[in-house]
Amino acid sequence: MTPIDATREWLERAVIGLELCPFAKAVHLKRQIRWVESRATDAEALLGELVHELQRLAASDPARVETTLLIHPHALADFDAYNDFLGIADTAVEQLGLEGVLQVASFHPQYRFEGSAADDIANCTNRSPHPTLHLLREASIERALAAFPDAATIYERNIATLRRLGPEGWRRLFTAPG
Repeated sequence: MTPIDATREWLERAVIGLELCPFAKAVHLKRQIRWVESRATDAEALLGELVHELQRLAASDPARVETTLLIHPHALADFDAYNDFLGIADTAVEQLGLEGVLQVASFHPQYRFEGSAADDIANCTNRSPHPTLHLLREASIERALAAFPDAATIYERNIATLRRLGPEGWRRLFTAPG
């Protein structure tokens, strides 16, 4: 399975299937997600691709491309290195003059919230099959939050969903026939 296929399956089964993000289904069904598999093998090359994709998304018609998933299976496999790169990603957004226009969300197979144990099921809210930078439009986030009455409860609801599912249920999501 290609990295894009694995990430698409994760989006469909976990993010949309478990309703971890109530905003993902619409852009997926409308085919407004740009799927990009990075060839980068280090942070420097990934930064170049990130800058290109940020500029491309900013210049794109939101009706055609609402968001971009930059999947980088060959760069930043180590979560700590990936986490350090997120500051560089935010700086790139700022230096491109796109602060308040675009933002970068983060997903990684070893994602770990600060202060959590590595095996805490709550970390799965941000665990993707491959390291992934999710480029989002700020205006889209604002519209989605305005349409979702209790947006602040999404995180808490997701943790409750994952705790009910448990580690075995999480594994079954990806081993059961599609």
